[in-house]
Amino acid sequence: MSPARRAGTSSGVSPRLAYDLLRWFGTHRRPLPWRSARDPYRVWVSEVLLQQTRVEQARPYFERFVRRFPTVRALARASEAEVLKFWQGAGYYGRARRLRQAARVLVRDQEGRLPSTVEGLERLPGVGPYTARAVASLAFGLPVVALEANGLRVAARWTREEGLVSSAAVRSRLESRLASVLPDERAADFNEAVMELGETICTAAAPRCGICPVARHCRARRELEDPATLPRVPAARRRPHVRAAVVVLERKGRLLLQRRPSSGLLGGLWEFPGGKIEPGETPEQAARRELREELGVEPGTLSSAGIVRHGYSHFTVELHVFRAGNPGPVGPTPTRRWATPKDLERLPLPRATEKILSSLGWPAHGSVRGKR
Repeated sequence: MSPARRAGTSSGVSPRLAYDLLRWFGTHRRPLPWRSARDPYRVWVSEVLLQQTRVEQARPYFERFVRRFPTVRALARASEAEVLKFWQGAGYYGRARRLRQAARVLVRDQEGRLPSTVEGLERLPGVGPYTARAVASLAFGLPVVALEANGLRVAARWTREEGLVSSAAVRSRLESRLASVLPDERAADFNEAVMELGETICTAAAPRCGICPVARHCRARRELEDPATLPRVPAARRRPHVRAAVVVLERKGRLLLQRRPSSGLLGGLWEFPGGKIEPGETPEQAARRELREELGVEPGTLSSAGIVRHGYSHFTVELHVFRAGNPGPVGPTPTRRWATPKDLERLPLPRATEKILSSLGWPAHGSVRGKR
């Protein structure tokens, strides 16, 4: 028996918890596409996708992505634009860029194979402590605890952890407590079972303690009037609201699109010219100013084409859409192009741009709907 096992009961977690949890998981385990085999590449892609996307919403994005890029080498060979296009709709596009960067590193240095250790995985671009531990456990069977948001919530309730789970010290403490009951030979199943419980039963706002298979081991259930008060989270801040003006320029069946910088929000995606409405400006004044600043042209007539609203994780946006008359010559550049309907099938587009295209009757092909 390992030292961690000998410490079991002093950790505040019952040694019987793992047995009850795994027995439940054996019956209620969902047939998710990344569980069909313990393929390290598929596990890695799924864990990156699940960082910011719920399981049921992630499923179609995962299936589309691995169908197009079935191996590390296929992903490494792809252009950034193509990878972003096949990630389109899943949001948090930095995840897709870092996946591609890591794939190129693996092909260059590891013959296209993922490292089988936590330390080796953590050296890859975009792979943090949780993802490294999850891949090490789920793909390679290493006996390590991997706690994402659902797992942290579950562990905090089991142990009545009063600290903020965003704290590194608290996360480490929860990992240590669960390590005391982690069955070495079934670490992957245990980690998946913890995530499954948090996703389906021990939910954030309304835990269903009456049907929880490990309720008798949970201190929050036993000791608190409302287990949902754990874990503690900082007070939510109101999302800022941004008002912007964008301009649709059309020429001979083509639309003018610009590519955003590779880093930052929506990096590398293509959108219409435009920008924030400054204090004291009307939407039309902002649209004219943006065309002068971005394209160096003075538009003729601007006609309103409606308002499109969209919500991102950290802010909401209200886009005032205008159609422009003849603005004069606007030539293509490496970050600007006149796009045909066929181009729209392969250019990665923000969801808000898709909404604008749809409102104007243009096709916005290639995306899979899902939460940002």
